[in-house]
Amino acid sequence: MSTETQVIAIEEISADKAPSIYGHNKLSAYVEVARAASNEVPDLTTRKGRERVASLAAQVSRSKTAVEKPGREYLKRIKELPKAIEAELRDFVQQMDSLRDEVRKPLTEWEEAEEARVNKHEANVDALKSWGTPSSQLSAAELRDSIVRLEQVEIGAEWEEFEAEAHRVKAASLATLREALAKREKYEAEQAELERLRAEAVARAQKEREERIAREAAEAERLAAERRVQEERDAANRREAEAKAAAERRELELKLAAEQAEREKVEAQRRAEQAERDAQARAEQAAAAERQRQADEQARIKAEAEAREADRAHKGAVLKAAKEAVMTCGITEDQAREVIKLIAAGGVPRVCISY
Repeated sequence: MSTETQVIAIEEISADKAPSIYGHNKLSAYVEVARAASNEVPDLTTRKGRERVASLAAQVSRSKTAVEKPGREYLKRIKELPKAIEAELRDFVQQMDSLRDEVRKPLTEWEEAEEARVNKHEANVDALKSWGTPSSQLSAAELRDSIVRLEQVEIGAEWEEFEAEAHRVKAASLATLREALAKREKYEAEQAELERLRAEAVARAQKEREERIAREAAEAERLAAERRVQEERDAANRREAEAKAAAERRELELKLAAEQAEREKVEAQRRAEQAERDAQARAEQAAAAERQRQADEQARIKAEAEAREADRAHKGAVLKAAKEAVMTCGITEDQAREVIKLIAAGGVPRVCISY
């Protein structure tokens, strides 16, 4: 094969021939050589064809290694073009990997389709198996419905190599369902008989209960009549006793009222005497409070006068000390006094006297 540079056969590539092999855009020719060598379209429907595709992809990998390995060794010995060769090798490896994947793509796609096909059939077989594990809570009607629906599942050539297994699993699941149906029908028949017996027992119990209620009602009516006669007799006795008690209570109430009136008269006289004593005590307390208030007021006025005098003396001492301090700056006493007055009056911004 002829290109712009001499192309050495891949099997003849070695480190000593590296200068004529590796360089900018030189390895693309070997990519084309590998592409041409693998440019086949085998029949994937045959095992030989699929093995041929895998062989061609492996051949691309071997060609990549045959070119890459001497180049790596050559790269270690040279210093002039390491980056260019490295870039060339990376591009070459990428192209070879892409070519390998491209060559193997039909086989990869076939393998993926084959896996999906097998998975679909296995899932369908698993679905048939699931019919063979019915819930213990299913009724006979539900089990019969399951049998009918499973019998309607058609198994033919479309199941491919899974057809025989599908027939076997379907038959096993139907056998399991029919066995479960027989057990369930027997159980439901037994339950129906038990329910009939329970209903008869309930009916007998209801009849006995109604008869007992009738007897108890008759007895209760008899006792009620006797109780009404006794209640009327007791009511008459109670009314007579209440009339006698009322007369005695009235006599006692009159006596207690007279005694209460006498007590209230004595209590009223006592309260009048106590009120007079309380009024006299309040008058004496008011006079004493007034005397104390006047004494407290005089003491407060005296204390305030003394406090004002002490404050004036303190402020005078502070102002005098401030004035004497200002005079140390060489001003007269009158000038210093005016300065202190101005400060004390707040006439100097941000300056004040602390007392």
